[in-house]
Amino acid sequence: MKNGLYISLMACLLLAGACSSRQQNEAANTTAVSKDSLLTHVQYQTFQYFWEGAEPNSGLARERIHMDDIYPSNDRNVVTSGGSGFGVMAILVGVERGFITRAQAVERFQKILNFLETADRFHGVYPHWWFGDTGKVKAFSKKDDGGDLVETAFLMQGLLAVRQYFQDGNEAEKEIARRIDAIWKDVEWDWHTKGGENVLYWHWSPNYGWEMDFPVGGYNECLIMYILAASSPTHGVSPEVYHEGWAKNGAIETDETYYGYDLVLNHYEHDASKVGPLFWAHYSYLGLDPRGLKDQYGEYWTLNTSHAKSHYAYCVENPEGYEGYGSNCWGLTSSYSMKGYAGHRPDRDLGVISPTAALSSIAYTPEETMAMMEFLYAPERDSLVGKYGPYDAFSFENDWYLPRYLAIDQGPIPVMIENYRSGLLWDLFMSAPEVQEGLKKLGFSYE
Repeated sequence: MKNGLYISLMACLLLAGACSSRQQNEAANTTAVSKDSLLTHVQYQTFQYFWEGAEPNSGLARERIHMDDIYPSNDRNVVTSGGSGFGVMAILVGVERGFITRAQAVERFQKILNFLETADRFHGVYPHWWFGDTGKVKAFSKKDDGGDLVETAFLMQGLLAVRQYFQDGNEAEKEIARRIDAIWKDVEWDWHTKGGENVLYWHWSPNYGWEMDFPVGGYNECLIMYILAASSPTHGVSPEVYHEGWAKNGAIETDETYYGYDLVLNHYEHDASKVGPLFWAHYSYLGLDPRGLKDQYGEYWTLNTSHAKSHYAYCVENPEGYEGYGSNCWGLTSSYSMKGYAGHRPDRDLGVISPTAALSSIAYTPEETMAMMEFLYAPERDSLVGKYGPYDAFSFENDWYLPRYLAIDQGPIPVMIENYRSGLLWDLFMSAPEVQEGLKKLGFSYE
């Protein structure tokens, strides 16, 4: 299928240069259809990571899928809370695009909720990982064996979108919405202020308490955590937690630019880098709609568009001279690398391209993203794409390619493509009344 899409697209572009005005219009329409078909194809493949590739007992997203069938010890059954939050949104995309029926989605969500209602959680907060066959926590690191508030926020973002999608449906669908509502209200966001501090802490462990000691502040991927914490009707936090903990009493603002783009918020308070990995422009904004979103510190559409466009400009300039970088091959974010998992960004560039970076930025960089997508799906680059979409990362410079996937990288692709095409997940999440109240509480406006 992908070869046909590419050939069709290229044929249309060649035709447009030699046709009459009428024929040029027809060619342009065919090109639009080809673009639309390619977007649907990419959504279908990446959706399947969370549908066909799901762990069978829980119905949740496996942390990773290695098509070469080489796994670290015990990882085959490990499921991820944050990646599953992206995955439940991808399932909604699957329904809307006709990949599965609404009834099939209901059955899968019933399985997922059966798991979430009985799996390990700590003050209502889920761990980063579980064993999908037992629901028992798998420690992410020695002391990270309890509640992970950031990953839980990603999961709740997805579940709230599902709640909104089904809340006015048939009885089975309304029951899904009710069960999600109960899970959402059980999350003790205020517990993670460590007894009333004006900041949220990432981790708590039943064995190590607060020893991870990770207060979350300054701009990164975690905005959604603060918004949901403020939005909770049962365990909400005060506006001071956001303004003092997250926004650092205004220190989060910056007037700096990168490649000529206004950065809006300070990505790194304590080092020389100007922009973070591109997943920062994705994870919090799978449901949180940045279009017209503002608060006293910045305007969020400009923030994310500048982030994506500056990454693109960096890869086009390619100051390190890495093989392959250019206008149709770009995007740096945390992913696999030759050195294991790595946080790729302009000042930590290993010559590794992560397709999710560009593909999930499509709302911010539609033309640049389509160029990358067409590049990946060209017939001569079949080795970069598998049954669940583009593989996690590759490096022409290092002649490095592995047929492996990560849930947190595949998940944003179908969701952000859908937001670009229809605004579906943005509309669903923003329709939650608690979210609107939370945004108002923190001083956001949304046009």
